[in-house]
Amino acid sequence: MQARDLLATCRLYGIVDLGYVAPERAVDMASLLLDGGIRILQLRAKKAPKELVLDLGLLLAPLCRERGALFVMNDYPDLAAACGADAVHVGQDDGSLASARAVVGPDMLVGRSTHSPEQALRAHAEGFDYIGFGPLFPTGTKPGRPAIGLEHVRSVGETLGDFPVFCIGGINGETFDEVLRAGAKRAVVVSWLLLHDDPAGAARTLIARLETIDDAD
Repeated sequence: MQARDLLATCRLYGIVDLGYVAPERAVDMASLLLDGGIRILQLRAKKAPKELVLDLGLLLAPLCRERGALFVMNDYPDLAAACGADAVHVGQDDGSLASARAVVGPDMLVGRSTHSPEQALRAHAEGFDYIGFGPLFPTGTKPGRPAIGLEHVRSVGETLGDFPVFCIGGINGETFDEVLRAGAKRAVVVSWLLLHDDPAGAARTLIARLETIDDAD
């Protein structure tokens, strides 16, 4: 399956975040999330040395490929290219799509963080392959960034149609259904999964809830 075709089927986006997972446990955690059915998995390592990030990318990219999942490198187009990632994810302050494409080429998926409906629509128009939309709730993953709430989830999703919009930020087992009721069809769950006693089982439960949306459509 081509990367863009696989992306279209992804509903739950997982992140191995070194803010919650020790580097030596990153591969084991990735395996658990993949066991739970996650088919798009990002490595996020905000404060880690780039050498460590590359080393982990070189381990996680083939692991994801073997499991039929997309591997995403956060922040670093150069490391994404170097480790053979399927995608790179860039923030609002990380330059344009063109600047990322100049490093990773035309075929790699490129995702964008967005924090308002205007940013979401602009990222779609610019040609990004998917967006993260949030943070919906306050989150320790993005300390200091104000939550945008649930008000625009449905309207952004309806405006962008089949374009992959992954809602993110403070989503956990308690807030998940509220996010779905607000109109989300895709979600990113970070700390709740990473700190769960059974990450694989928890991921399976969330994916099953997301699949009920497809069944209802």
